[in-house]
Amino acid sequence: MTTTEALIAAADAHSAPTYHPLPVVIARADGAWMTDVEGRRYLDFLAGYSALNFGHGHPRLVAAAKAQLERVTLTSRAFHHDRFAAFCTELAELCGMEMVLPMNTGSEAVETAVKTARKWGYRVKGVPAEMAKVVVAGGNFHGRTTTVISFSTDPAARADFGPYTPGFEIVPYGDLTAMRAAVTENTVAVLLEPIQGESGVVVPPQGYLAGVRELTRERGVLFVADEIQSGLGRTGRTFACEHEGVVPDVYLLGKALGGGVLPVSAVVAGADVLGVFRPGEHGSTFGGNPLACAVGLEVIAMLRTGEFQERAAELGDLLHRRLAEIAGSGRVTAVRGRGLWAGVDVDPGVGSGRVVSERLMERGVLVKDTHGATVRIAPPLVVEEEDLEWGIEQLWGVLSA
Repeated sequence: MTTTEALIAAADAHSAPTYHPLPVVIARADGAWMTDVEGRRYLDFLAGYSALNFGHGHPRLVAAAKAQLERVTLTSRAFHHDRFAAFCTELAELCGMEMVLPMNTGSEAVETAVKTARKWGYRVKGVPAEMAKVVVAGGNFHGRTTTVISFSTDPAARADFGPYTPGFEIVPYGDLTAMRAAVTENTVAVLLEPIQGESGVVVPPQGYLAGVRELTRERGVLFVADEIQSGLGRTGRTFACEHEGVVPDVYLLGKALGGGVLPVSAVVAGADVLGVFRPGEHGSTFGGNPLACAVGLEVIAMLRTGEFQERAAELGDLLHRRLAEIAGSGRVTAVRGRGLWAGVDVDPGVGSGRVVSERLMERGVLVKDTHGATVRIAPPLVVEEEDLEWGIEQLWGVLSA
């Protein structure tokens, strides 16, 4: 038995089977490349679902983490610490907002947004008690906590976990007419991913986000944009909403906010929205801890230069040009995406998304399938152009074999 086989067997024996990872065991990583326990290198074409936008072990982020590790890592929010004010101030400024509520994971940010919207609905909008509704889109993926899966349309995420949390209305993604019909006087928020990542990098029709923004303003409803995967440079802009010139009422951030070092998430909004909370009504022991704030501050500083957004846009153009050529081959049924992010639907005659992912792994490229037929491509924004080209060539090699 190889080292890889032994480690996978141990993992299978002692960890709950909530994931179906590829049969590779990573031991080291740098930039856009990872190395397994056998010493084989792989090009990372997933980037931790956008958590690794800045690549593995970015020197600036590692340095920020090391420096903070030597000072203080956790105080809890029972006390102030010297990185908290700067983190909240600078993240609010990056988003053009006023207030930040730091959490840890993306799911926590979504849960926090739901609580925020309901609180705002009762305190500010005047919705009758227990009547608040949040409108969401079919095909969404906002996490796997109990409340969040209550408005999922994915049977794998939802089945056997009821009873479910009420208060949500699901409409088709990209359908403004359905959205307009679903918003009532008791609606407190519309919660959307500007691009649906887990569904296969689904980009809505042009004008959809702007239409939602107009509708929510018209009806006095919060527009909550889940930019946990799409935000912080992935699509060639700081936020995916920017592609339609849209500024939501609430940003949900995570993934890349932790720089690939640790989990960091946040809800960012105006004072009229997040100001509804009072001490004791919400919180998190680790939310906004000194280590998270130190790394998050460095992420914000890196985004302020615009270089990563520009790189994602330029390399994204290359990625989509090459994928368009592959799409014309008949080996795939659709290609979608924006910036350095794409979903490739594989023709069933070629194989499933899982089969394609396994064959790419054999060629030294790591991706992950979703919903059976789709392969997602999302390399770190620091990937070199020649490496990106090489990875696409490996995809073509698998599809044409």
